[in-house]
Amino acid sequence: MKIIAVGKNYVNELSEMPKEAVTPIVFTKPDTTLLENNEDLELPAFSDEVWYEAELAFRIGKTCKNATKENAVSFVDAITLSNDLTAKDVLKASREGNKGPWALAKGFDGATPIAPFFPITDFADLNDINFSYEINGVEMQKGNSSLMITSLADFIVYVSSIMTLNPGDILLTGTPPKGVGKVNSGDVMIGYLEGKKVLETKVH
Repeated sequence: MKIIAVGKNYVNELSEMPKEAVTPIVFTKPDTTLLENNEDLELPAFSDEVWYEAELAFRIGKTCKNATKENAVSFVDAITLSNDLTAKDVLKASREGNKGPWALAKGFDGATPIAPFFPITDFADLNDINFSYEINGVEMQKGNSSLMITSLADFIVYVSSIMTLNPGDILLTGTPPKGVGKVNSGDVMIGYLEGKKVLETKVH
């Protein structure tokens, strides 16, 4: 199983949507980043700047290679909310040093808290999914899938033209630009999908 994510994939409002197609920024995360069942998060010792990023996650249900715009979404069987944690200081050092990869900043153990998956049939319109994220009881992020720069279908088309997507693979689709922030020991992070609490992470 692999986790494939897209960076810088949201606008704040539809008026900001690029007029031309954008090549998505794609990176992968190892399966050891998954933090399931509302497990507590142990902040990594190597970073002083871990930030939260609430994101919609989509699970691949059947083998997908060279998907088309018309059939792309048919390869998805479930949806949930995740948190694409980023060690910002590590990422900055990698970028500044030699324009290096995002792997270490995004790939530490526990760097992807994730809620249980819900059947895709529970969602009437994949282009109108609401989600939000609270830190210590205060709503910090709010998003809707309509504000994705690269839509789910386009993301699947692009990635599957390069690598085969297998059942169980997870696609992370980016975070709203507003509200991301630093995670601190003692924080309680709670995520909502269509108004329903689905994810809770206590931080140590």
